Amino acid sequence: MPTAKKGDPVNFPSYSHEVLAVVMSVRDGRLCVLLWKRARSPFHGRWALPGGGVEPTERLRDAITGHLATKVDVRDVAHLEQLATHSAIDRDPRARVLATAYLGLVPSDVQPKLPSDTQWHPVDDLPRTAFDHHYFIDAAVARLRAKLSYTNIGFALAPLEFTIAELRDLFGAALGYELGATNLTRVLTRRHVIEPTERRAGPGQSGGRPATVYKFVARELTVTDPFAVLRPPR
Repeated sequence: MPTAKKGDPVNFPSYSHEVLAVVMSVRDGRLCVLLWKRARSPFHGRWALPGGGVEPTERLRDAITGHLATKVDVRDVAHLEQLATHSAIDRDPRARVLATAYLGLVPSDVQPKLPSDTQWHPVDDLPRTAFDHHYFIDAAVARLRAKLSYTNIGFALAPLEFTIAELRDLFGAALGYELGATNLTRVLTRRHVIEPTERRAGPGQSGGRPATVYKFVARELTVTDPFAVLRPPR
């Protein structure tokens, strides 16, 4: 077999490449993912992650932000990070297509204007999805839940300001189990993840003292404790 020499032309195989977005948000107390219903084959009528192809001169991140803005009108993504690449030969029955997915998070108080074929779906009650998209969703849920332990990624799920009760409900929805408000406050303030503002919320229906309003110290991703793990109560 001849050995390639320095300067010889290299023939790289060419495959189609698509980008997908696993956009998640807490909606009505449940962690949800954004899906759109396919109107053509393959997998006609099934729900799929938003995304599309990558142009030859386009970077992956630019491609996915463009698809989100034009296809599902989602521009208020508070956090976006590369999640995984799948390269199974038969993942698309039409041709060999590589797929790179991104995890995107939208704060609970943001209301994107969604097309009629696009909906939020609870991650614990998903419909049948197209292609291999359920694997990407599983990976995104696992990534988010892990990062809630050791980073400040909760800022991307929460409004700019919130009470501890509201934050506890958001964390509980994202993690899939309830958290104690006192312990959550202690952990997040000790790590300088959240801090109190000078505002107080009005009393609830049951009355009581007005609750302190908090905010995240930083609204970009930082590692707060690389060894921390949030665990469900026993």
